[in-house]
Amino acid sequence: MLTSNNDLFPKPVFTKLSDFDELAKKGRKKRLALAVAQDEHALEAVVRVAMKGLIEPVLVGNKQKIQDIASSLKLDISGMEIVHEENDKVAVKTAVRIVASKEADIVMKGNVPSATFLRGVLDKEVGLRTGDVLSHFAFFQVPTYHKLIAVSDCAMIIAPDLKTKVAIVNNAVGFMNKLGIAKPKVAMVCAVEVVNEQMPATIDAALIAKMNQRGQIKNCIIDGPLGYDNAINIESAKHKHIVSEVAGDPDLLIVPDIEAGNILYKSYGFSANAQLAAVVLGAAAPVILTSRSDTEESKQASIIMAAAIQ
Repeated sequence: MLTSNNDLFPKPVFTKLSDFDELAKKGRKKRLALAVAQDEHALEAVVRVAMKGLIEPVLVGNKQKIQDIASSLKLDISGMEIVHEENDKVAVKTAVRIVASKEADIVMKGNVPSATFLRGVLDKEVGLRTGDVLSHFAFFQVPTYHKLIAVSDCAMIIAPDLKTKVAIVNNAVGFMNKLGIAKPKVAMVCAVEVVNEQMPATIDAALIAKMNQRGQIKNCIIDGPLGYDNAINIESAKHKHIVSEVAGDPDLLIVPDIEAGNILYKSYGFSANAQLAAVVLGAAAPVILTSRSDTEESKQASIIMAAAIQ
C-alpha cells in the first residue's frame, strides 16, 4: 500500500494498476495531443481513457485516416478536435507546439518512429526542451510484490554517469511526488550490495545514497548499493544483515544502465505478468512514448498516469 503523508497531495491507495483511475479523478481533466493519430493502438487507448472522463484528446494527423480507423474500430471520436496534417514530421511538431503553448498538458506518440517523435519533443524552436535529462519512468504492478513499484531508466540513457544518475533519480522522485507519494523509498540496484571498486555502479550507488543523507537529493529516502534480492525482499536483506529503511520495501528501483533496466522491464512484463504504465520525464510536460509491444491496458494506464499528476 502506498500512502502520502503530504497534505499538499491527495492520499491515494494503490492496490492494482486500475487504481490509477481513482488517482486521476482527484485532478482536473487534462488535454492530450496525440501526434500522428492515425494509429489503431494509440487511438483506441486515447478514446478509451477519454470515455472515462480523464482526458480531452486533440488528434493531430491525417483526418481521413483517423476517421477510417475510428470507424473500423467502432470508436466514437465525433466530439474530439482533429487537426489535419498529412506530413508526419509536421504533425509531431504541431502536437508538440500545442503542448508547449499550454493548449494541452500531455503529448503522446502515435504512428511515427520514436526518433522522429523525440526530435520533435526536443525541437529548439517549439519543443519541450528544458535542459534537463530525459529519462524513462515505468510503474509496475507485479503480482508477487506488495505494492506498485517504479523502475528508471529502462529505455533512454544507455550508460549514465554519476551526474546523469542523479538527474534520473530527481526526475523519478519529482514525478512520484506529483503523483502523491511524498517520500518514496529508492533502491540503487547493483549486482551486489557492497561497494566494490571494480564495479563502478556500486560506487555511484553509495555516493548517491550519501548525497541523499546530506540533503543534496531531497524528498525521498535512498539506499544503495543493494542487490535486487535484498532490495526487493526483506528476508533476503535480513539474511545478509542489511539494516535499511529501503530494503524490502522500495517504491523505486534505479538501475545501473539501460541493459539492466531493459531486461528487468521485459522480465516483469513477459515473465512476471506485470502490468505497467510508462512516461518520459525531463521535458516541460509528460511525454507518452508507447511501444506496439505494450498491451492495450498498459497504454491506457500510461495515459491515466500522465493525467494524474497534480
